[in-house]
Amino acid sequence: MTNLAFPHDQKGNGDAAEDVLFLDRRHEGRAQAFLGVNFSGFSPQSLLRRIDEIGSAKRPFVYLCTPNVDHMVRLDKEPVLCDFYENAWANVNDSRILETLADLSGLSLPACPGSDLTQALFETSIDPAEPVVVIGGIEEVIETVRARYGLTDLRWHAPPFGLRTNPEAMAEAAAFVAANPARFTFLCVGSPQQEMLARVIQQQGQAVGIGLCVGASIDFLSGNRKRAPQWMQQARLEWLFRLLDEPQKLWRRYLVEGPKIFRIWLAWRKRR
Repeated sequence: MTNLAFPHDQKGNGDAAEDVLFLDRRHEGRAQAFLGVNFSGFSPQSLLRRIDEIGSAKRPFVYLCTPNVDHMVRLDKEPVLCDFYENAWANVNDSRILETLADLSGLSLPACPGSDLTQALFETSIDPAEPVVVIGGIEEVIETVRARYGLTDLRWHAPPFGLRTNPEAMAEAAAFVAANPARFTFLCVGSPQQEMLARVIQQQGQAVGIGLCVGASIDFLSGNRKRAPQWMQQARLEWLFRLLDEPQKLWRRYLVEGPKIFRIWLAWRKRR
């Protein structure tokens, strides 16, 4: 796992105006416009620090998106979805393939995997007694995470399948988040449902804290799904590990849809 730990005594301690500016430095480093999405220039370590600060500030709800290759291919087909990323507090790169393509384009886009961020938050930031909200997942996974981290106030809501086309279920999930204030809300219903839900929660203006659009991260945290060995992650082969682990579920994503990223990237480079 990427080392995301940071010293907790480094948080800002200025007055309220200074704290707002400190908390809103979403483009730490240099913001990167890549394939139509504005990515924030966080390192993994600074990202964890900012997420901890935003969650602790008790400000109106904001959300973090973690685009990967799957997201970028979908955005190319459905540009209307760009609105959800444009209104995010920040977008961070969840893919080492995107990191490589950015490098080849002369851009620095460090990978900040959502699964690493989720694990680091549970291990270093979340107090076992504080409320934690999870939207999505199954009961077995939730109970495993609850027991593993000794959580005494984990608040879980499981929307039905087809959330994207079910406005009633979307509203119910958003209302659950508003009614259960927490520093961290983990939105784990897959893309683009989780980004859509985050935007609905933000627009309603009744929730606080930060929503983390982190897909299957809770499944990885529970051990219900396996992460690739570290050497495969570093070799940009995590996609291959996941394909071999769940071929029937993921073959189309990685063998049919995923390779389209190279065409999208080449077209983007030509337009620059």
